[in-house]
Amino acid sequence: MPLHVPPAPAPALRSVLAALDSPTAVREAPTPSLRNAEEPASPDLPLPVHVLDAITPEGVRATRLAGWRFLIRCGERAVAAAETRLTPDGWAFSHFFEGPYVSSTERALRQAESVTQSYQARLLSVPGLYMLTLWLHGDITADGATGHPQATDLLVPLAPAPPGIAAHRPHRVSDLLPVLTLRVTPTPLLGQLA
Repeated sequence: MPLHVPPAPAPALRSVLAALDSPTAVREAPTPSLRNAEEPASPDLPLPVHVLDAITPEGVRATRLAGWRFLIRCGERAVAAAETRLTPDGWAFSHFFEGPYVSSTERALRQAESVTQSYQARLLSVPGLYMLTLWLHGDITADGATGHPQATDLLVPLAPAPPGIAAHRPHRVSDLLPVLTLRVTPTPLLGQLA
């Protein structure tokens, strides 16, 4: 299946390229893999990062665009990621990082290539569960910076996933959202039940 990656805003890409060209930004980043890379580093696969701010018992959800994430490749593999954020002056480089979400994102994108339907790739963060998912949006022509998860979209939890939610297993939004709703809905205290 052709996986569609929405184009990142040009200023976001320029800010990452400038950071990669800055010895100070690379040297001060907490990314030994990037600092010690022997091959040139380049940004790849820009994904809009949406944050799921609220899930109510009714399932109402609010998402917002938090930034764009680029995998940073050295040769054939991703060694780090770069995050950009929107500032009053436009898109700006935020930081480099490495860790399990880098390789997990790369793995989920490879998995998504084998799905028969075409999807637009995005990331969806669920801060209340410390969870990040690859969001496969069914409308490949949509603006990657806008929109909300649709019932038929797929979410692929990235590793490490919260307990009880399998990483790298695709779920329809309509199936996973009720599980997430139960997880983030506060349980009333016993004293408040009377």
